Amino acid sequence: MTQRIVPVAFALLLGSTVLSGADHAAVAQTAPAASAPVVPRPAPDSFANLADRLLPAVVNVSISATLKPGQDDDDGGPDDGPDDGPQVPDFPPGSPMEKFFHDFMNRKPSPDAPPRKMQALGSGFIISPDGYIVTNNHVVKDADQVSVTLQDDTVLKAHIVGRDSRTDLAVIKVDAPHPLPTVPFGNSDTARVGDWVLAIGNPFGLSGTVTSGIVSSRGRSIDRGVYDDFIQTDAPINRGNSGGPLFNLKGEVVGINTAIYSPSGGSIGIGFAIPSNDARGVIDQLRRLGHVQRGWIGIRVQDVSHDIADSLGLKVAKGALVAGVEPKGPAAVSGMKTGDVITKLNGEVIDGRSLPRLVAAIAPGTKTAFGVWRKGQDLTMDVVIKPSPEAPDMPPTAPRATGHATLSLADLGLTLGAIDDDARQKFKLSDSQRGVVVTAVTADGPAATRGLQAGDVVTELQQVEVDSPDALSHELARARAQKKHSILLLVQNSDGMRWVPLPLNGD
Repeated sequence: MTQRIVPVAFALLLGSTVLSGADHAAVAQTAPAASAPVVPRPAPDSFANLADRLLPAVVNVSISATLKPGQDDDDGGPDDGPDDGPQVPDFPPGSPMEKFFHDFMNRKPSPDAPPRKMQALGSGFIISPDGYIVTNNHVVKDADQVSVTLQDDTVLKAHIVGRDSRTDLAVIKVDAPHPLPTVPFGNSDTARVGDWVLAIGNPFGLSGTVTSGIVSSRGRSIDRGVYDDFIQTDAPINRGNSGGPLFNLKGEVVGINTAIYSPSGGSIGIGFAIPSNDARGVIDQLRRLGHVQRGWIGIRVQDVSHDIADSLGLKVAKGALVAGVEPKGPAAVSGMKTGDVITKLNGEVIDGRSLPRLVAAIAPGTKTAFGVWRKGQDLTMDVVIKPSPEAPDMPPTAPRATGHATLSLADLGLTLGAIDDDARQKFKLSDSQRGVVVTAVTADGPAATRGLQAGDVVTELQQVEVDSPDALSHELARARAQKKHSILLLVQNSDGMRWVPLPLNGD
């Protein structure tokens, strides 16, 4: 049977069960000295006292959402994939039952069908007495309404403060009549393989469930993206545990449960949690800003394998090989080139898999030292980190542009418009997309000759973010006043981000 990564939020849709969820684990202990004998710690007699202390700060998160015709119940979730739907029974090839089930499972909804209502459940934990709660992004991302149930069955309305799909984290807030119990974050870097951990959450809607296990592995990648750095645990985690905490024996959160590896959607003892040290900075930004600002230096990298190290003349297969450098990006400005091997970041040894995550965690504007190996020479390059050109995820409740403001630039050969609901539907733009959308391009004009097309999104002009036609017009006027001969646009489409220069004299 095919194994798959499964999210663990629990959803109920029109009487059918739709599940998605997550898990995460980590525990802190001081590593023994290299020369000291290894003495195993005894298993706890009971977790009861610890569970009594932690349970009041763990909550159930319930959402209601409206799905449009053709929208998948699990659309955009961290575990979307071909194996996430119901399994078709095995029937003889060509039999009537095989055809029936094939037609049933592959039926397409009518475009005239009414929107469907969905209810979903997940988990979360309180991090401040005034009601800030951490959960998974995939639990709340499509929510029309969010509510939280405390351990004493008190139900409170919540609103989404901020969310981040890249790390699958979200922060929501409730207004409580009294200070709420909280749990602290621990240091996930000290969690060792074999340490005891507790997972508390809402599996299958069964509130306040406590399970125990150990840290099974560290630094796991499950092919979610460049920010993969999961703690693996065998503490039983199921659908509905998404967003719940993973505790060490001090009662500190060392992970946020986010996914399980399973052939059926149930726990088989392989769960994954976001390390608290990776999550803490993201959560802080979500509380303060409502979104995440990530660092960016404009390079593509890959791990240095033994074959690559041998061909380059590197003594040790370590570091990140620069496979591409964005023109005029921070790395290019600092002199970094394709073929360089980045070996250190601020003096710490790195590899290709961890570098994007580490750079993303650095605040834009920070001057950062990169150790670079180039043709046998060790160099140090100072790079000023810039904001990532990726559009941040915004809360579903964030106000969107509803006007139809357009900007016609005849000398550039294009027309731009605000990203409103109509534009999102017409050009199939995501809810988190920000910028100004290209609505029309003049044939053989400057924009067309440089590859711009209707549906492209301009996110920056002259390295200044623009989120409306007025903002773009303002920056364009500034460039004209400075008698610039050309402007530089940062353009996003289905192929990714690219810089596009456009002449201002119409040539």
